[in-house]
Amino acid sequence: MPAGFPLPWALVFLPWVGALLLVALPRERPAALANIAVSAAGFVLSLLLLWHPGGTQGWTHVDALNLPLVVLSFLVGLTTAVFSLGAIAAERFDLLRLRAYHVAFQVFMGAQALALLADNMGVMWVAIEIATLASVLIVAVHGTPPAIEAAWKLFILCGVGIALALFGTIVLYLAAQPFVGHGDSGLSWTVLHGLAARCDPGVLNLAFVFLLVGYGTKAGLVPLHSWLPDAEAEGPIAISAVLSGLLLNAALHAVLRAKAIVGAHPDAVAPGPFLVAFGLASLGLAAFALWRRRDARRFFAWSSIEHMGLAALAFGLGGATANLAGLLHMLGHSLAKSAVFFGVGHAAQLKGSQKVADIGGLAASHPGLGWALALGIAAVAGLPPFALFASEFLLLVEAAATRWWLILPLGIGLLTAAAAKIHMMQALCLGDPTPDSDDAPPAWTERTTLGPIWLHLGLALALGAALPAPLAALLDAAARIPG
Repeated sequence: MPAGFPLPWALVFLPWVGALLLVALPRERPAALANIAVSAAGFVLSLLLLWHPGGTQGWTHVDALNLPLVVLSFLVGLTTAVFSLGAIAAERFDLLRLRAYHVAFQVFMGAQALALLADNMGVMWVAIEIATLASVLIVAVHGTPPAIEAAWKLFILCGVGIALALFGTIVLYLAAQPFVGHGDSGLSWTVLHGLAARCDPGVLNLAFVFLLVGYGTKAGLVPLHSWLPDAEAEGPIAISAVLSGLLLNAALHAVLRAKAIVGAHPDAVAPGPFLVAFGLASLGLAAFALWRRRDARRFFAWSSIEHMGLAALAFGLGGATANLAGLLHMLGHSLAKSAVFFGVGHAAQLKGSQKVADIGGLAASHPGLGWALALGIAAVAGLPPFALFASEFLLLVEAAATRWWLILPLGIGLLTAAAAKIHMMQALCLGDPTPDSDDAPPAWTERTTLGPIWLHLGLALALGAALPAPLAALLDAAARIPG
């Protein structure tokens, strides 16, 4: 990294430079290895961010809220690239599609970093839009009618969401303009947060509603959620881990930044009830929809809607404990859900189908994969001792202490969803094994699947059972930012 080049911008431009390099690699394996190398370099740089002094630097801002999300993003990016080394062969991409996949993946990673690190709300909007367009390309890369339909739905619904978010960003800028005049400072999250108490509360209210609905669409919150199951079920297997583990977090992070600004004005509308309402709707719909899914990847996409709803609900309650539960839930969900998608994706390639009826008895036919997937599903179901159990327990405790009426709908949603996932675990991992496809991937690809799964599950276990003291202090500081 050149002297004087800001580390946050290095995290943005490294994947984009890597994308240019990947354009020039025509063969499958060298391209996959280069994709891993670029992702590994990005992860190392993200670790260096832990020693960054923090604060605002130009259009970027580093604080306790975005720091763990950035490191997590590059970790998931690296493990997804490793998984892709084995998975790409079974995708049977031609040269053009292979290049499109790798280039779009690294463009997405750079945009993801920018979305999390941007201090400027306009730059954040642009970054999330770039990440969305890259996701559309990856989802559509197979070129089949279902893939094109899923990509089109992703483009249209998220396009509506991003348009609403743009309007909200403009309104937020107008709220600050009387105090800062024209220029970039009117879009700075740091500046907006500092002067929010002096802004017109009606203008702030209008901005927050549009930002919540707009970015909430990207976060997979009900009612504009229907793009998510299609995108995760029809795109390449690796995109499922990326969408659930990364894009949803970036969108919810943008909502939290807006919540912190509006919540700083005593006369503005309270953002919490809106988030609670969206969270309950997402949890309730997804929990019961899980029982009707017969496609394994679509099933876990609906689970992502449920978990984003739980995180939104936690942030809607607000306060140190609930915000900590929300942050821990975001981290735990990204780790566990990515692990599950790696396992389900590899199983679908082995069986030649992602239908639940065609995948069964994995623990008997492929013990390493079957038991790893079973533990991953247990983690996603919120069973102890994984991170999602800890976050859901904190959420229930806070709800009982501050909003007793939430206990019944929250408990019904959690139990219904957990039962559906345990039922799915039995269907996929236990019972009589189903036959493998004649075109099953070679045996060595299981190593590129199991390595990322066990790493993610180990980290999810550490977050749930023994949260390291430095990370606990970082999350405590982050929990005070959204308000």
